Amino acid sequence: MIKVGLILGIAGACRTDGIVNLTVDDIEDGGSSLIVKIPNTKTKIPRIFVVTDVGNMLELFRKYLSLRKCSSQPVGKNTMGKIPSVVASYLKLPDVACYTGHCLRRSSATLLADAGEDITTIKRHAGRKSTTVAEGYVENSIENKTKIANQVLVGTTTSAITKTVNVSIDKGR
Repeated sequence: MIKVGLILGIAGACRTDGIVNLTVDDIEDGGSSLIVKIPNTKTKIPRIFVVTDVGNMLELFRKYLSLRKCSSQPVGKNTMGKIPSVVASYLKLPDVACYTGHCLRRSSATLLADAGEDITTIKRHAGRKSTTVAEGYVENSIENKTKIANQVLVGTTTSAITKTVNVSIDKGR
């Protein structure tokens, strides 16, 4: 359940209650992917996302879904919301209590940003209309900072950097 909740949360940039309210009927097995429909969202706009077979995720999903069909025991919002802290504890990360259910949604946006996606893609993926709100979900990761540093410094020479610095100094900046 923890693995499936983690995959759903990150793959779909889901809120905890969006995952909790999913039923088996909301997940369609397309063979090479799963199509997940979240009919009831906070914004009242249904969302759809896809889970592909990266790292045998479909096998894990199918196994979990077959077990869920035999059980009517629901997974509650608090249990689902603790998944990030359980994962953080397993990974021996500091401040485990800081990892809440909302981390899944933020992690999804950060992973997209780190992969080079633009803010429009991030907004579309998370079901956001506001650029400002979507940007707030993207964490300033070391990977992102490294990528930016490389983009700034690649292709420049020491003389080009020196010239830029000297021009800035001459202009009083």
